[in-house]
Amino acid sequence: MNNREPGGQPVLPLRCTGLSKSFADVGTILHVLRGIDLEVGSGERLAITGESGAGKTTLLQLLGGLDTPGGGEVWIDGKNLATLNDTERGMVRNQSLGFVYQFHHLLPEFSALENVAMPLLLRRMDLAEVRDKATGLLRRVGLAERLDHKPGELSGGERQRVAVARALVTDPAVVLADEPTGNLDHKSGERVLKLMFDLNDELGVSLVLVTHSTEIAARMNRVLLLDNGVLADVTAEYRS
Repeated sequence: MNNREPGGQPVLPLRCTGLSKSFADVGTILHVLRGIDLEVGSGERLAITGESGAGKTTLLQLLGGLDTPGGGEVWIDGKNLATLNDTERGMVRNQSLGFVYQFHHLLPEFSALENVAMPLLLRRMDLAEVRDKATGLLRRVGLAERLDHKPGELSGGERQRVAVARALVTDPAVVLADEPTGNLDHKSGERVLKLMFDLNDELGVSLVLVTHSTEIAARMNRVLLLDNGVLADVTAEYRS
């Protein structure tokens, strides 16, 4: 990876400029995002907060290349998604991004090991290497004894830890997390959150986390509020 983007800007794990998104709603146009500018630094923990329906998930989907903006650009690891075709965007997501959702989205017919290995199998990597890497990550998240268990045989917290391992198995530059503990009890949620923070510290992976929780937001490096389609830095409100 080059350390400068075209135009001389330093490469950041993730940034967007002028990002906008609108939807048609009963004959009117609903402007969800209005020219969002955002830069995420290497190893940064960033929280995005806001009311339900404010567009937080929409923003995360655009940042992850899962949807196309109405305007603006998204850059991931120095690559402008607007200049890439679908196959190339898929490669960027596989190589540079990890995703963790409120619901784990594990494939029910596959074991924990197979679910974590899937992103690497898509790269057609050597099977022995894939197994070693996936096994190592599952051990790190405390699931060494659950490798062959399918999602239906795991607790909610265990399933979410598998999802975190899957997000990190590709050595991404950024993990995008949408309410990753929202479907868990407090104890399980705290374990998953601590795991994500520990791996953020150890691996230097940037973390962008959508949350309604003021307690979780207060533990991030920076907190942004999405309101009326724009982002405002409200970090100071969480430091008082």
